[in-house]
Amino acid sequence: MPVAAVLLCVILALLAVFQLALVFGAPIGRFAWGGQHRVLPARLRIGSAVSVVIYAVIGAFALDRAEVIDVVPDAVSTVAMWIVFGYFVLGIGLNAISRSRAERVTMVPVCAVLALLSLLVALG
Repeated sequence: MPVAAVLLCVILALLAVFQLALVFGAPIGRFAWGGQHRVLPARLRIGSAVSVVIYAVIGAFALDRAEVIDVVPDAVSTVAMWIVFGYFVLGIGLNAISRSRAERVTMVPVCAVLALLSLLVALG
């Protein structure tokens, strides 16, 4: 599913830009980390920076599983994509219970699309 993998990477890249904006102090914290901070405190900025790295790793696994790139054995990318699928399904639930309406309305659909795309990639 190269198309699904590429779409997954595009959305992850957009999320990475969003997370980097949070890292650098953009006042959009209501969309992330429970929405309790307009500008994230240092510990959550670190979390946002880690998220960017996680998104890059997920993108690499997705592209590998879709055979766009070849960086890990097939068995690794297959298992990784099932884990990624579970991660995004979990993300749907966690975002759905957020105290922040902005986060719920924005991130639940984003996680749902990411879950669907990662499922398609995992199924190969």
